[in-house]
Amino acid sequence: MVSSSSMGDDGLIHRLGHAKALLGILAGAGASYGIYKLVQKRSRTKSVDSGGHENRTGVEPGSLIAKVSGFNVVGAPGSSSGDIFTKSPGSLEPHHIGMLLSLLQKNPNPSERAQVLLTLGNAAAFTVNQDLIHDLGGLHVIAGYLSNPSADVRVQSLNALNNLSMNLKNQEHLKVYVPQVLELIEISPVNSDLQLAALRLLTNMSVTDKHQHLLKSSITLFLSLLVVANEALQIQVLKVLVNLSSNPDMMEDIVQSQAPASLVLLFDRCTSVAVLLRLLTFVGNLRAWRPSTQVAQALRWRQESLYCVLLDESSQLHHRLPLLLSHPDGEIKAQVARTLT
Repeated sequence: MVSSSSMGDDGLIHRLGHAKALLGILAGAGASYGIYKLVQKRSRTKSVDSGGHENRTGVEPGSLIAKVSGFNVVGAPGSSSGDIFTKSPGSLEPHHIGMLLSLLQKNPNPSERAQVLLTLGNAAAFTVNQDLIHDLGGLHVIAGYLSNPSADVRVQSLNALNNLSMNLKNQEHLKVYVPQVLELIEISPVNSDLQLAALRLLTNMSVTDKHQHLLKSSITLFLSLLVVANEALQIQVLKVLVNLSSNPDMMEDIVQSQAPASLVLLFDRCTSVAVLLRLLTFVGNLRAWRPSTQVAQALRWRQESLYCVLLDESSQLHHRLPLLLSHPDGEIKAQVARTLT
């Protein structure tokens, strides 16, 4: 887990650029984040079959991965299979899933492992396969590649676990990997595919309040990432924060977390609509919380806390929010009006 150690604005970007620095759910909704659309990458290697046809997939014609991963693989001339082997993720049979899990563990080639994980991730978009992978012990097999030396393998492992986490039963088994996923966010380059994939998984894991407590010591990490990340990653961070802030039991942990003072600058017309809407939803959840006089007084002594940055009477947010009432987007204006009431 990431600690909430002190971090000033001046050194923030410098720290986030290093290996151990603090740093991709619809706004206001409690529904689960939709299935992540996995994008199949072409292999960096090329080969030519015996007939002179170029094979860009990096897998052998007729191999298991060619048959079950959905690739269009050119086979040798005269092949009885019609030269093309395809299998859509939705039509994989139980023995295919078992063979993929076996191949994943036996094949040492990183690029082929990544492709097998991609196939398992696509298959996990279907409920029947989520249950099947669970019953075959595949959750722990796939999660075992979160520490693989290959970044592509780690990304595809996260993507597969993301789809598997759509199943609440699976979440009970995946919760033990939350600290490892948080560490990946912390040590990975800012705006990397690894960070985005890890945050997608945490979005699903934080849909209900059952496992949200596992993230409470990493709120500072999320808030720090917000001020340096690109739009895609900001949106994903905010989906997690909106989920957490919808739980009253998490609120005290959220507001006392250290936050960069520059966070308030995101409440601006220049911020993208998608990010701003989620920021306003997050703040709306925070403002709905009513601390006792004693708690509020204690929080005011922590000048770097989120409470002081966004909620206290001295916060610049109180001056910035009314300016957004003239925002050209109608939904932004409506959300600001709700927040101010």
